[in-house]
Amino acid sequence: MGKENIEKYSVRYALLKYTAGLWHNNVFYRKVIVLGRENINPDHHLIFAPNHQNALMDALAVLFTQEGHLIFLARADIFKRKTIAAILYFLKLLPVYRIRDGFSSLKGNDEIFSKTIDVLKNKNGLVILPEGDHAGFRRLRQLKKGICRVAFQSEEATGFNLHIKIIPVGLEFSNYSRYRQVLTVVYGKPIEVSEFFELYKKSPERALNELKTRLSNEMKGIMVHIESEEDYEAIDELRGMINGRFSDDIRFPKLFRDRILINKMNLLKSSSPSAYERICSLSLQIKKKTKELNTDYRLLEKRKHPLGWLVAGLIGIIFTFPLFIYGNIFNLTFLEIPNLQIRKIRDPQFHSSIKYAISLILAFVFLPVYLILSLIIFSSLWLGLLIFLTLPLSGLFAWNYYLQFRRITGGFRVRSLIKHKNIEFDLLRSNYTELVNLVAGL
Repeated sequence: MGKENIEKYSVRYALLKYTAGLWHNNVFYRKVIVLGRENINPDHHLIFAPNHQNALMDALAVLFTQEGHLIFLARADIFKRKTIAAILYFLKLLPVYRIRDGFSSLKGNDEIFSKTIDVLKNKNGLVILPEGDHAGFRRLRQLKKGICRVAFQSEEATGFNLHIKIIPVGLEFSNYSRYRQVLTVVYGKPIEVSEFFELYKKSPERALNELKTRLSNEMKGIMVHIESEEDYEAIDELRGMINGRFSDDIRFPKLFRDRILINKMNLLKSSSPSAYERICSLSLQIKKKTKELNTDYRLLEKRKHPLGWLVAGLIGIIFTFPLFIYGNIFNLTFLEIPNLQIRKIRDPQFHSSIKYAISLILAFVFLPVYLILSLIIFSSLWLGLLIFLTLPLSGLFAWNYYLQFRRITGGFRVRSLIKHKNIEFDLLRSNYTELVNLVAGL
């Protein structure tokens, strides 16, 4: 499978996508929430436009929440080596040449453009990240014109008969780089490129700008968009303090709760600047002091930490410790080894991508080994299979065990701070209560 027939169905690619998707959606992330699938008609000619904050994971978020063989456009410099290029073509990526790649290389875009028309005609679905590059901020940056140019030129080359639709996609990661986080993917209502045909025929540049503006507004409406640069840190942290406990909510996802909170803060900034500044100030103070006292927002939410509950939890932790040790066979192999590699990566937005890629490769290598060992060690075929199947389950148990252990030890720590009337902790709780009440008043 090369560039020439990249739009064609591939059994090998389908098997890889299915396997990698299972790992992505069920192991690497603890939950993937998908909304707006009803906005996608596979019989239409579609271009998907997701926001770009988390490197490779943004593309995978779309890939593993959609059926079929999507084709992605990527920067051309990663295609320089023939071996790597062959792999990328197999993975359904096409290069896009930029001026920085050399003026002469821009001619290569003519061939790529012809191929994108084949992709659209074949109804694969084309994915273009319209911001161009990634940045680790929950904010939509200025969009490039490339996605609009591809849409209009594809229509023009086919007599304006494709009726391409651009699907805005909002992506939100509860944390960019940690394991077992929540990924939310929102597919917005399709933008009909045909609405801009008449304008494009009269003034292509104006049509490009108007479509780009429309796409930008639609994307902002389905993602977490913090406009303020000055107060970005405070508002970003405020989302976790107020809405953190709703991360797993499917019926009313945290993404939409965050949007409501941000909109209210934007209104407050105009209507009551002093209240706005107080909330931002409290957010940063609480963040700093919570870290210093080695506590977290979940512990602050709970007014009481009953000793009986903490002791019962500790007893449960002690009795299930052997299962925790067993589960770490899985976790140390597939989660900790990738952690060692990311220290060499300077761009933190690539950490999650590297972790996912290495853990997936390790799964392909070690899971067959663990299966063979299970069958050799245990004489019964069914017992060997059962033991092998418990490995990933025990790994997930071990991960939750660690989180529960932190909550219980955190509860004991909070009780100690309260018992000894720690002044800094009392101030922290007072500030947290004030913040919650101020936000509730919005």
